[in-house]
Amino acid sequence: MISSKLIRYIHTNSFLWQASNKSLLAKLRKKTGYTFSNCKKALELHQNDLEKAEVWLKEQAQSLGWAKAEKLQGRSTSQGLIAVIVNQCNGALIELNCETDFVARNKHFQGLADTVATAVLNHSLTLPNDGGISKIILDSESLKQIPTHDGKTIADHSALTIGTVGENIGIKRALCMSVGSDINLIGCTHPTPINPLPVSFGKYGSLVAYKTPEPNEQLGIQLCQHIIGMNPTKIGDPNVDTPSKNSDDENVMLYQEFLFEPSLTIRDVLVNSQAEVLEFARFEMGEAIDEKEDLKEAQTCG
Repeated sequence: MISSKLIRYIHTNSFLWQASNKSLLAKLRKKTGYTFSNCKKALELHQNDLEKAEVWLKEQAQSLGWAKAEKLQGRSTSQGLIAVIVNQCNGALIELNCETDFVARNKHFQGLADTVATAVLNHSLTLPNDGGISKIILDSESLKQIPTHDGKTIADHSALTIGTVGENIGIKRALCMSVGSDINLIGCTHPTPINPLPVSFGKYGSLVAYKTPEPNEQLGIQLCQHIIGMNPTKIGDPNVDTPSKNSDDENVMLYQEFLFEPSLTIRDVLVNSQAEVLEFARFEMGEAIDEKEDLKEAQTCG
């Protein structure tokens, strides 16, 4: 006859084993975000080794992501977002596309944009700069090979996100801008995020390099917003360029009406602030791009 002590012992140990497993399961789910059944399977396959289970889950997700990426390749990606990141003398603009606006607002898709923007910014730190301004454009194929924080490529992270959101994703293009230590560099997106983060998201984005006698971040942000709103094609040179007869058709930045005070032109604003715009870049989500012009620009800026 089995004693009551032995029954209590078996029951207690079974309860502790289940509680321990539930704790590991909860910890793994919270850390990875994968489903209950997948996390349970991962722990069972690896004798409750949390680290091995996490590695296995990521490998499975990556494999599934690549399979889905190949299956969905070719499906239209007309939605997406622009991401902007600036760190002192270096900045980056990226365009990331997806199939629906719903996914463009998804945290996994925005997490990919964050990863890509950060990787592009880090890539820009490895590029030569003589203390002036350099502007390099990266196409889709070049971007896919850039390594990220965990050693995987941008293409790997893209495939993983495709496996998670179930939509085709396109890493369309990026731009790196580097400036000398005596030049201000600032960027912004539109719509402006409520809680600005190191990486900002929107449907439009811009970077501007400018000089001022004293730090003037507000001017830089307003210039970025002006570039987004007014879409100039070049800064302009007063010795070469002349104003358009119709101000609504003006595409030279210096002669455009200032977005925040139409009674002033950008040239007036810069003279009043003793400032100078040296370079700028603007991305609009979904805009058509001329790859030959982009290549020419990338080669001549520096």
